[in-house]
Amino acid sequence: MAGQKQATSDLLLETVLSSLNDDKAEDIVQIDLRGKTEIADHMIICSGRSTRQVSAISEKLAQRIKDEYGHAVRTEGKESGDWVLIDTGDVIVHVFRPEVREFYQLEKMWLPQGEAAS
Repeated sequence: MAGQKQATSDLLLETVLSSLNDDKAEDIVQIDLRGKTEIADHMIICSGRSTRQVSAISEKLAQRIKDEYGHAVRTEGKESGDWVLIDTGDVIVHVFRPEVREFYQLEKMWLPQGEAAS
């Protein structure tokens, strides 16, 4: 389609971060997965203040990826709004309510001990 970008890993990451910032996602953590796993190049973990905001952030991100790159993303968990996974292909995004994020602590699982998130 006209006007759509080629979905490179870095462009997807830029689009994801822009969308999350536009929708007031909180505590955004970016984890570089290149060379660590084949599932994706980047993982983003962020929080929304409520189930409504978590759902809205994920819906708007999915729509933005579809509009800009012409492909649908896979989402899981949108119905509950506690934790939504958005798989764009090269970038995986986790949007949590703060309590749920604290419980699962994904950052600790993916970041080496002592490494700060970017």
